[in-house]
Amino acid sequence: MEQQMERNRVREVGERIVEGIFFLSAFMGVISALAIIVFVFYKGLHPFFGENAYSFVDFIFGTTWAPGKNTYGIFQMIVASVFATGGAIIVGVPIGVLTAIFISQIAPKPLVKIIEPTVELLAGIPSVLYGAFGLGVVVPVIQKISPRIYGQSMFAVIIVLTIMILPTIVTLSKSALDAVPASYKEASLGLGASKTETIFKAILPAAKSGILSATVLGIGRAIGETMAVMLIAGNPESGMPGSIWDKVRLLTTNIAIEMGYASGRQQEMLFATGVVLFSFIMLINFILIRMSKKLGGNVCK
Repeated sequence: MEQQMERNRVREVGERIVEGIFFLSAFMGVISALAIIVFVFYKGLHPFFGENAYSFVDFIFGTTWAPGKNTYGIFQMIVASVFATGGAIIVGVPIGVLTAIFISQIAPKPLVKIIEPTVELLAGIPSVLYGAFGLGVVVPVIQKISPRIYGQSMFAVIIVLTIMILPTIVTLSKSALDAVPASYKEASLGLGASKTETIFKAILPAAKSGILSATVLGIGRAIGETMAVMLIAGNPESGMPGSIWDKVRLLTTNIAIEMGYASGRQQEMLFATGVVLFSFIMLINFILIRMSKKLGGNVCK
């Protein structure tokens, strides 16, 4: 009896230790996130307060970034980031979802064994190699068809970002489709629907929340990309993009290009750019997460 009580005490102590480790891990994650947010916002909002405050309106709506002239406007970067990310999502989501449907519902198993590892391989390629591919392959092709004399452009950015977000969208969309109960498919086919009708009218709607979650992560990957975009965007300091053939500078590349040597006001404005980027990502995620919750009825949850 005493031995059993001793074992129970040892077990309770062990469980408390494990719970403490879990709690500490979760606490460290939360603290790390809060520390990053506080630091970025403190550094980024500092130049807009005090005696030598820079105009926040000029910062957001200005279209010229010229540190040598004490001019910091990022509106052209915001527009470029929105259009480049939007273009990649418009092109990449349909391709990714259709690829996931093919792998999950149509392709024979031998073919799936080839396609799945290929998609996973794409996810493991460093972003700088995507940029090198874009610079060596995509940019020269665009240069031949572009009305401009150069190939570095928003179009090149959209193409490379589309390729980069495909693994995320394909993998998560396939998981959502695989999680739909087989009874959905059997019931649809039993009612006389064709295989295509079953996929698009029964299986796909049931997995819509999971697919939207994949889209959220795809947007996060696209808007947060830096190295690949920096090699193929052109990165002009001023000028609003008028078409997909124009060179662009995105918010992420602006920070990456100048942060290594920036100091004083220039460094503060780069942190302010980071605040805008962070707020932009949070807003998009909040909207899409709300949309995902409203869809409801996701069998993948």
